[in-house]
Amino acid sequence: MKMKRLLSALFTALITITSFAQMPTGGAPAGAKMPEGKLFGKIVDEQGKPVEFASVVLLKTTFDNATKQSKDVLVKAQSSELNGDFNFSEVPVMAKLKLKISSVGYKTLELPVAFAMPKMEGMTPPKAGQQPDPAMIAKMMAAFDKDLGNIKIESDTKVLDAVTVTAQKALLEMDIDKKTFNVEKNIVTAGGTGVDVMRNIPSLQVDIDGNVKLRNAAPTIFIDGRPTTLSLDQIPADAIEKVEVITNPSAKYDASGSMAGILNIILKKNKKSGYNGMLNIGADRFGGSNAMGSISVRQKKWNVTLMGMNMRMRNNTEGNSERTSSIGGINSNVMQDIESKTKGMMTFGRLGVDYNISNRTTLSVGTVIAGGKFRPSEDILITNTTSGKTTVSNRLSESERSFKPRGLQLGLKHNFPTSGEELSMDFNYFGGKNAMNGVYTTNYYNASNQITGTQIQRNIGNGENQFMTFQTDYTKPFKNGMNLETGIRVQINNLQNINDNSLKAVGSDVYKNITSASANYDSKNSVYAAYASVSGKVSTMFSYKVGLRAESSSYEGKLLNTGQNFSNSYPISLFPSVFISKNLSKTDQLQLSVTRRVNRPNFFQLIPFIDYSDSLNITRGNANLVPEFTTSGEISYSKSQGTGTFLASAYYKHTNNLITRYLNQEINPISGKLDLINTYINANSSINYGAEFTYTNKVQKWWDLTANINFYNSKINTDNIDNAVATSALWTVFGKLNNNFNLPKKWVIQLSGDYQGKTNMPVTQNQGFGPPMSQAQSSSQGYIKPFYGVDFAVKKTFLKNDLASLTLSVNDIFRTRGNTQVSYGEGFSQTYYRLTNPQMVKLNLSIRFGKMDMSMFKKNNNTNSMEGMQMQ
Repeated sequence: MKMKRLLSALFTALITITSFAQMPTGGAPAGAKMPEGKLFGKIVDEQGKPVEFASVVLLKTTFDNATKQSKDVLVKAQSSELNGDFNFSEVPVMAKLKLKISSVGYKTLELPVAFAMPKMEGMTPPKAGQQPDPAMIAKMMAAFDKDLGNIKIESDTKVLDAVTVTAQKALLEMDIDKKTFNVEKNIVTAGGTGVDVMRNIPSLQVDIDGNVKLRNAAPTIFIDGRPTTLSLDQIPADAIEKVEVITNPSAKYDASGSMAGILNIILKKNKKSGYNGMLNIGADRFGGSNAMGSISVRQKKWNVTLMGMNMRMRNNTEGNSERTSSIGGINSNVMQDIESKTKGMMTFGRLGVDYNISNRTTLSVGTVIAGGKFRPSEDILITNTTSGKTTVSNRLSESERSFKPRGLQLGLKHNFPTSGEELSMDFNYFGGKNAMNGVYTTNYYNASNQITGTQIQRNIGNGENQFMTFQTDYTKPFKNGMNLETGIRVQINNLQNINDNSLKAVGSDVYKNITSASANYDSKNSVYAAYASVSGKVSTMFSYKVGLRAESSSYEGKLLNTGQNFSNSYPISLFPSVFISKNLSKTDQLQLSVTRRVNRPNFFQLIPFIDYSDSLNITRGNANLVPEFTTSGEISYSKSQGTGTFLASAYYKHTNNLITRYLNQEINPISGKLDLINTYINANSSINYGAEFTYTNKVQKWWDLTANINFYNSKINTDNIDNAVATSALWTVFGKLNNNFNLPKKWVIQLSGDYQGKTNMPVTQNQGFGPPMSQAQSSSQGYIKPFYGVDFAVKKTFLKNDLASLTLSVNDIFRTRGNTQVSYGEGFSQTYYRLTNPQMVKLNLSIRFGKMDMSMFKKNNNTNSMEGMQMQ
């Protein structure tokens, strides 16, 4: 009875793990997608020599209601290869199956194929509606991919030990060290980018510039488990299958990204034999458009996926700012009315090829080619009152920024005969070029609104980057249920930046180079790492995952125009991680995790280049920055009841040497006068703690609900900075609500909203200098005023087999996502408001196509291989 309960619970739990093609069976719930597996083996003769071109037919026994008799129906058929190998994928493992093997000169052999549940001694059934223990999952998932071994013609059969369970994906899947959100059904994001997807993920905040925050800090972005230099707005939303939110990463992952963990974006992959694809086209009310196409072909040993996207962007921003300062005994007030527009075009292409060298070894090759060009323009009316005298000027900017990234991925994965034992090796290269050219014209007016003078500034720059990583991972299961994971990783990054500024002053006819604001810069950053982790169960109630990661890193930089060198070398640091899970009952679970991580300063934060493209927003890097180290702890409680899942988490993070923006009074190298310069500093420390609650439920058959609310407090200690104005700790709240309504006649409506209470600036910013002309803000010197937003979308599915859908969406319906940032410090205070693309309306058409019938496999089969396709 215990084993039956265990099997039943595992079947229910694994419904949330994966999705396969639907196969009819009498024992499944109505509408459930039935499981599929993989069978492979080798046909040999009595001397053990391979039998080539043998007919291998997989049959399914069904009951014919008309004749009241059983009959065999063809499922798969193929000929064995020269070495005797055969391979069947997408096998309906819950059906009654048998193999029929025949070849000229040999007797026909028939043998039943039964999928058996792997032994689960010592295992405890998972709680209803939740994932089981990872070790349990590993055992079950390994059974999907089993080697039948050598099958001798005229010999007895071998029974395959395997099992598979699956059904429709849940919106939220939980594991011991991560939460997974399936986003394929999110219709608001249709035709958008990865930024739009993140706006609809519980726990995640997205600011007006598209920067993502997790618990008020910037996470590290991964794609398919590997770090990437692609930004979220360079990834099509329709290419994303799910997002893993890893708030407290284990030792397996890079130790960098200390403040907010990792967002792992899983891209869609082809899982069907045959071919299938999709076409998407769309447009928005500002004149933007998107077009994306993808096709996947999977047959025998090959799986090829090709995707291409073109997106035309039209962004509109309105805003204003006011800065009051007292510097060097001079009081001033600067007010700006801002109107900006950005026109851009972006292309993205991805080719992936998987080749099964053998039934146990797969080689993967992937390439990414992208490119884009953005033309931001801005019109700013500036009113400057200094020492009682008011001047008016109009700043007009026209610039062009372009990028051309390229990527190559190589992977090799080998599965050993022991279930769950595998070795993988990956090499990733990502590089590209970027360029910018900007002209900033400032017209000065008198009291009669006449131009009295004009100043023109030019900024020309370009850069290159190369990111290379090599990683190998090995997993070894043991008979006692323990699993060992270990691996090494090497990362080498090379970057070059060239930036030149010139100025044509009022009354001058020639441009003069501003050498103090021009920099040619090279940098190299290397990280070497190794890790090991052990997971398993102490008893039927407790599971664990304990790991240790070791990393060392170094940084070298050089100013090419001055020959000045900068370097830092960091010795080996250790990063432990501990995860413990306890089953309180069948429906209740408690988890605890503690980790240590690091955040190293990035290129833009380190480069000692003064960005003078906006004379009212001067920014420079700090080559003396050191890494910040964070210790994080989190305790979570989850409960499942019926179709609902509730998750409550309390977390605490403490960071030493926090890297943060900082506005300070310094000598302006251009004017030689005291001015406000925005740079980066290592603050003494920071703390960030709070409680988060997530709830998902299928309230009705037609209503899916996801809710999230996060209460948190953040505080930065800048006692180590002279004349720093301390920012008070502040409690705040962030919440999201998402509703999906499945209506009759294939209509779907989605209504979602989010609210951000008054909060301190994000405690860390891993971006560069921000969007063109943006007002720099310091996370240690200010706060953001409350705001909220509401989104709406409606989708209609049509054509045979639901092959087409039309989606209409409206973002920020009430124009309420305006962002107001307030900052203050020694001698200054500033307020800056912006609103981007309010009430954005998008219309998107999606069409799917494909062929997945058996004819894809018939063309190479001989007459004998077709024997027994259907027998009474």
